[in-house]
Amino acid sequence: MTVGAGGDGDKPPPWIAEADVVILAVRDDAITPLATSLAKARVITERHVVLHLSGVQGQEALGPLVSSRAGLGSLHPLQTIVEPELAPDRLKGAWAAVEGMPRAVEAGEQIARDLGMRPFRIATKAKAIYHAGAVFASNYLVVVEAVAQRLLRHAGLSDADAWAALRPLVEGTLENLSRHEPREALTGPVVRGDSATIIRHIESLAVDDAKLYRALGRAALELAQKQGMSEKLAEKVAAALTTDLPPVIRPAVKTGTRGRARPG
Repeated sequence: MTVGAGGDGDKPPPWIAEADVVILAVRDDAITPLATSLAKARVITERHVVLHLSGVQGQEALGPLVSSRAGLGSLHPLQTIVEPELAPDRLKGAWAAVEGMPRAVEAGEQIARDLGMRPFRIATKAKAIYHAGAVFASNYLVVVEAVAQRLLRHAGLSDADAWAALRPLVEGTLENLSRHEPREALTGPVVRGDSATIIRHIESLAVDDAKLYRALGRAALELAQKQGMSEKLAEKVAAALTTDLPPVIRPAVKTGTRGRARPG
């Protein structure tokens, strides 16, 4: 059974006593208050498993229910959904982070499999950095595309035409990422070492956009170095970005059958 947010003073629905698994489907900041409400009502017992759907919080968000001796944990589908009616199809094949007490983890994994997802276990202390990664992959991808759309509008296109022009580029990038890991899919002036192009870009941008460009450019430079960019060229690109060289652990060198080193 899934419990959503109710108004202040609302009593938990009576059917909770009949459920084996209770899922708290509320925003992150409402999880602990709802758990407190359930604890005060004494409707959660040791026979229950209680899960929430937050990507950043773990079983600690359900702290008020510890005394109930229920299995506590979290289930976070690693997927983005804008239209609810598309959720069933979107969830199929998606990965899902499962965390918590053993009974909660088992229940979360079973629910994920029943929905066609691929569950994986994650430590409670790792959820914040895991969810930050998800935000970069999804939410900030949307933000970067919105910035790109705005820049093309400044170049003279309408919003509609700007996005229509960018979509094939975005789709091509996603197609590259479907075939290669990010480090292998990177293209553009940073990985080519086109420092003059980078300088012209920065000079054309407003202050905030230039800051974002330089921050992302430094991250791109790290990927370029991992691809094998020379230190001399990397220093030239870093100077164009007005940043320092990012620390890079290059891929390990493998040893051939005759003991000679060969590129990994």
